[in-house]
Order: sequence, then C-alpha cells, then structure tokens
Amino acid sequence: MGSPQNGPTHQSAFRESLGLLATRRYGTFCLASLLSNMGTWAQQVAEPWLLLSIGASSFLLGLDSFAAGAPVFLLTLVGGVIADRRDRRRVITIFQSLQMLCPASLVLLLVIGWIRPWVVIALSAIVGITDALSMPSFQSIAPSIVEREQIPSALALNSTQFNLSRILGPAVAGAVLAGVGAIGCFALNAASYIPFIGVALWILPRRGPSVAARDRSDRRHLLAGARALARDPLLRGSLVTVLATSTLCGPLITFCPVLVKEGFHRDVTSFSLTVTAFGIGGLLGAVGLLGVDAKRDRRPLTSWFAVAYGALTALVALDPWFWALPILFVFAGLSMTASNTSANTLLQAAAPERIRGRTVSLYMLAMRGGISIGGLLTGSMIHLLGLRPALLVDGILAMALQIALGRRWSRSVSLASAR
Repeated sequence: MGSPQNGPTHQSAFRESLGLLATRRYGTFCLASLLSNMGTWAQQVAEPWLLLSIGASSFLLGLDSFAAGAPVFLLTLVGGVIADRRDRRRVITIFQSLQMLCPASLVLLLVIGWIRPWVVIALSAIVGITDALSMPSFQSIAPSIVEREQIPSALALNSTQFNLSRILGPAVAGAVLAGVGAIGCFALNAASYIPFIGVALWILPRRGPSVAARDRSDRRHLLAGARALARDPLLRGSLVTVLATSTLCGPLITFCPVLVKEGFHRDVTSFSLTVTAFGIGGLLGAVGLLGVDAKRDRRPLTSWFAVAYGALTALVALDPWFWALPILFVFAGLSMTASNTSANTLLQAAAPERIRGRTVSLYMLAMRGGISIGGLLTGSMIHLLGLRPALLVDGILAMALQIALGRRWSRSVSLASAR
C-alpha cells in the first residue's frame, strides 16, 4: 500500500541530503569533522590496547571510560548554556586546543618512557571535561549552518561522516600500531584537531554582545531548557531511550579489546577489524537514514533499533566464533546509529534555536553519561561474573527495558496529542 511512491520519495530525499555536501560551508565542515574524528578513533583503538599492554585490568579499562564520560554529568548543561550564550568560535578554539594537548602529552610520555595507567586515566578525564564544555557548541554547528527543514539531512550526513571515520580511523590505527606503535596514533590524533579548529573559525559567525545581554536575565535558570524538554513526552522519550542504550549497550565497545584479546586470544589487528566492522554498520545505518523522509515519525526507528542493539549485545556475549564477531558488530553499529541519530533528529528539529545548545547538551548527557556509567558498572560486573555473562546481562536488560520504554513513550505521546 503506497509502495509506488516510496522509491521516488526515498531517492529525492537522498539526493537532497547529498546536495548539502556540495555547499562550501557544510561540505568543508564535514571534511574537517571527518579528519578530526578519524584521529579520535585512532586514539580510541590505541588507548585501551596500550592500557592492557601496561598491565591495566578490565576495571581500569572501565574506569578510563568513566573518567572520559563522567564530566558530562557535571558540566554538559554548563556547556549547553555556553553554546547558547557565548561566541561558539571562541568556545571551540579554546577547549579543543586544550584537548589537543592530551594526546600530545601521551606522545611525550611514551617518548621518555614514563607511562602509567593512572596518567592515561587522568588525561582521559581532562578530555572529558573539555568535551563536556565544548561539544554542545560543536554539535550545534550543523543545524546552525543549514535551513530548519534541512536539519534531519544535516544530522544524518554528520552521522555518516562520523561512522565513516569509525571505519577509516581504526583501519589507520591498525596499520600505525603494527608499524610505529601507539605513539603514532596519539600523534595523528593531536594533528587532527588543527583543520577542524580552523574550519570552525571560518564557518561560524561571531556572536555579538547583544545576544549575551539579551539572555543575561536567564542566567539563573541553568536548568530551564532541561525542564522544558522534560515536560515534552516526545523529547523526554528520546532522551531516556538514548540513556538506556548507552548505559546497557555502550560497554560492548568499551570492552571490545578485552573480548578480542582475552576472550578470543587475538591481536590488535583483529581488534582493529572488529571496531572497523562496527563503523561499517554505523555508516550503513547513517546512509539509510539519508533516504528517510524528513516528515516521517522517528519514534519507531529510535525504539526498535534500540531493541535490536540490545539483542546484538546478548548475541556477542554468546558468540563462540571470532569470524562471527565482526558480522555481529556490523549490525550492532547499524542499530546504534539508526536509533541514536533518529533520537537526535527528534530533539534538534523540535528545539527552539535559543535553547538548541542546551538540547544538544542533554543529548550528550544521555549518550556520553550513559556510556561512562555503563563502563564503570559493567567493569565491576566483569570482575564478579566474567566478561561474557556481564555482556549477556546488559543485552537482556536492554531488550526488556527498551520494549517497555517504547510502549510507554508511544502511549504518553498519544495522550499528550489527545489533549
């Protein structure tokens, strides 16, 4: 029913989405973001492998993930207010420059031979702090340089380049780790910040003092945006779904190096292959969303792909064959991207411009904060139960919770619409 129109509609939406890449501002932004994210993923492959190589336990791996994500709880709403009221060019320049010093410090420490797990974890905390304060400004760039009706396409393209970096970054990291070692990955990451900072300075307009003055009376209402979003069942459901996914399924990536090294007794090349497979799946999910009509309801996509991600986490826990692991990770990456990007589209398309930074900060709080909590809790559970049982518990809980959340979300939105 209605199938004759589906093909042209999807093709038209896909063409319109790709057309954004031909624009100078958005196309350049995507390229700079791709390079920056490739550096980030190269480090995210090298860092846990380095920790395992210098004797860190699974708990310390989880603690490293927690250190990078925990500042989100304390500072992400502050970062959202900063994004709404300050010159985003300066915010990105200052905090991304500080963040660039962290991989540069790891290069120096490896050169002098003075590297310890606690130092790596401390630098991860610094990255987490600068991320929490600057990422709302970063995530607000794409919606601010396109028309409102183009926001779904801009976010899907942004997710596409991010997941492409998930393929290219680990692939580069695997080659660099084999040839040069972890120091090469950290050096690449430090260098990748430079083009992104330059492009952000170019494409973002300066924010004049009149904006800050206009919002000065609202400064005491730091949580005003959070309250407004929490009262909307559509947006509240998006945030809760992302939080549950990140907490219960995020550990699949956090503890992937432990699974590959200790579960399957494979080397860093196999780890790089597995992370790349996750990126391939994410890329497929993001490209698929480019063909979704901008007017389509994103709730079913958000909920059912979240359920699928939980099921795949459980299947990975039960998988006895390494050859099946990359295949499962492809579908896991697809499910995570389709669910989270659909939720982010719901949030940013509905948010007023004046609180878009705070909206993004709440999305980050749900996504990054959930990953940090999940890493710490699952790391403790691995210590008690073992890796596979811990991932199995996560996956089963995720499926049950997402099904319940999806039903409640649909019911609450229907009741709100009826009023």
